[in-house]
Amino acid sequence: MEARPGMVVRSAAGHDQGNFLVITAVEGDFAYIADGKERKLSKPKKKRLKHLRLTNTVMDMNGLTDKTLKKYIAEYTAARVKESV
Repeated sequence: MEARPGMVVRSAAGHDQGNFLVITAVEGDFAYIADGKERKLSKPKKKRLKHLRLTNTVMDMNGLTDKTLKKYIAEYTAARVKESV
């Protein structure tokens, strides 16, 4: 599976370890990620792809705002937690 914008990922390393984020852009071995709360779309975090765990979920990036991204990530996280219980 190849990383692409809009893909939901889980951070495997760093201060945001375990959190779900969305890829906003990909540049070589790096991805720019945001969650709408700590990392806004206007200032995404640059992170190596090897520190991210890809999921099969891809969201539409057209017209995306920090508020809608934050809500989507919260719902996605809640659904994942519910699945694991």
